[in-house]
Amino acid sequence: MRIWIIIIGIGGLLLPLGQAAQCYLIVDNQSGQILAAKGANDKRQVASLTKIATATVVLDAEDQKLISLGDDVVVPPQAVSAGGINQTGLQAGDVISIRDLLYSALLASDNVAAATLAYHVGQRLPNRTGLDPIGNFVAHMNALARSLGMKRTLFLNPHGIDSNAESPPFSSAADIARLTRYALAEADFRFYVSQTARDIHLTRDGQSMEVRLQNTNPLLGQDGIDGVKTGRTSKAGDCIVLSSYRNPEVVRDGNTVTQTPRRLIVVVLGSSDRASEGLAFIRQGWGLYEQWAAKGRKVDKSL
Repeated sequence: MRIWIIIIGIGGLLLPLGQAAQCYLIVDNQSGQILAAKGANDKRQVASLTKIATATVVLDAEDQKLISLGDDVVVPPQAVSAGGINQTGLQAGDVISIRDLLYSALLASDNVAAATLAYHVGQRLPNRTGLDPIGNFVAHMNALARSLGMKRTLFLNPHGIDSNAESPPFSSAADIARLTRYALAEADFRFYVSQTARDIHLTRDGQSMEVRLQNTNPLLGQDGIDGVKTGRTSKAGDCIVLSSYRNPEVVRDGNTVTQTPRRLIVVVLGSSDRASEGLAFIRQGWGLYEQWAAKGRKVDKSL
């Protein structure tokens, strides 16, 4: 028999006992209005949600013409030694495009891909203090965090590994939501994280290889969900960021037509079942959104 409890403060959302996330946040992407939250500012490990920042720094570098997503790069030994998830099976010396590394990092949550991106893009970014390429890249991740007001965030690597017991990286649900709102403004990012699968190509020892990637987000396509990222370590627990889209609300007043974009962001940290909780929060979130919209969309609890 399953025992159910009611989580107070989110409109009577039902979740299985023992599956209540330690921290969560439901927010309107357009305005930043917080619709529901628990422990949103608590500092926690966020595992591979870190790769949202990694991808964003890469895409910003591309916007600044410092790199091209079509550039082919070589996987360095430093990236392979990062450890952790290597779903793509990348090896030192493999040649792969920055674009396919982004797919690997965002869909397959590949740590070697994230470290390879940091190594190569870190060489192209301004480096006033003479850091090594990956260190320089992480410095730019933290600079991005500061620029977005992510006051409870410290990135220490491009992939989210948190095995350092004394000083692991950390963030918060609210900070991850700030980062996600920024990332979703980039069309390329929205496209990458919406893909359920992708065929990428790499060259190993002169031989071309094709690798099929599957997105680690099992909720794509349900309830308008079109992203964003999953994460998991023993310290962080199950983590997930979800984006759910509905067609804009259209209001006609004579010859004037007003369209209001509608997108929710849900951040779940420290879960024991990120998929079921994430989906429940999305469904509850849209109910809360409709109540908020019916009252005129007053923004009084924004990020």
